[in-house]
Amino acid sequence: MNPHSPAPLRPSVTGRAETPMAFVQSIAQAYTQREMDPLPALTEAQIAPETLHHPNARITALQMEWLSATAMQALDDEALGWFSRRLPWGSYGMLVRASLTAPSLGVALQRWCRHHGLLTDDIHLQVSTEAGVAHLQLHETRPLASLQEFAVVSVLRNALGVACWLTDSRIPLVQTTLRFAPPPHADSYRVLFDGPTQFNAPMHSLQFDAGYLNLPVRRDEAALQRMLQRALLLTVRPYRRDRLLVEKVRQTLAEHPEHSRNAADLAAWLNLSARTLHRQLKEEGASLQQLKDAVRRDLAMDLLLRTQRPIKQIAAEVGFQNEKSFMRAFKGWTGQTPQAFREHP
Repeated sequence: MNPHSPAPLRPSVTGRAETPMAFVQSIAQAYTQREMDPLPALTEAQIAPETLHHPNARITALQMEWLSATAMQALDDEALGWFSRRLPWGSYGMLVRASLTAPSLGVALQRWCRHHGLLTDDIHLQVSTEAGVAHLQLHETRPLASLQEFAVVSVLRNALGVACWLTDSRIPLVQTTLRFAPPPHADSYRVLFDGPTQFNAPMHSLQFDAGYLNLPVRRDEAALQRMLQRALLLTVRPYRRDRLLVEKVRQTLAEHPEHSRNAADLAAWLNLSARTLHRQLKEEGASLQQLKDAVRRDLAMDLLLRTQRPIKQIAAEVGFQNEKSFMRAFKGWTGQTPQAFREHP
């Protein structure tokens, strides 16, 4: 993206104004630190300059996206003045790229945190687990002064947004903890972070079900290029779809087929009712039959390529009553017969 290209015409602002003016003031402060005028950026985001001095004022998520993007390019600093050195335009995209090849979210977040330390040593990020809860912790290694709140909230929201994007899953928070006192706009935190927020805590952290760390990374370079066109959406808007149950069901079907004879058995194994199982899978964009078919397909393909077992035996092992129904299903999955797939995978 060219920071010197003419600004596109903006549509009129719509949506709920939830983002506190304190964050806009922090961006204006970053301009002042560089002896630059924030007025063009405010105008670009359709923020009236006089509202800067109204502590109860709010802007929309779209205005925050516009303002942040303009400021990051004008200042050539994706950290917007938080740290002792600039993070040039493209720094956070580089962090995501380094995590793309990770096999799971846990590994991806470990990489993201480690590489963030190469950009700045003003903060230290780490991921840990305790009693089934994952903790994404942010430690300040130097005082962030008046920019503390904006810096901490932005980095944590960015990390959460990246985690959701990498897994294509909403990750609901068990709790957010913050070391600073409740700000005057503390009511905004119900929108900034879902779940309860604890102020005056011993450390800054996001806490969520550790099961999400096992989710596979679902993105590639092409998806990254599309995302980077509006990367700030990861920070300013929450992710909607959750995939944790899908992965739990997929894993159970593959590793414990004795519990997957019917929806009631599977739901009981997962400590759910059958009705809740079907409803939550639907909310995650999946169905039990789709997941059963996917697990059967993957197992069948693996056995066909890795072994020389007769197709009739593979059909039984995958869960079909006879070879004919297995062959019909396999052709529907792959467009090939099992024998043709084995010979020309």
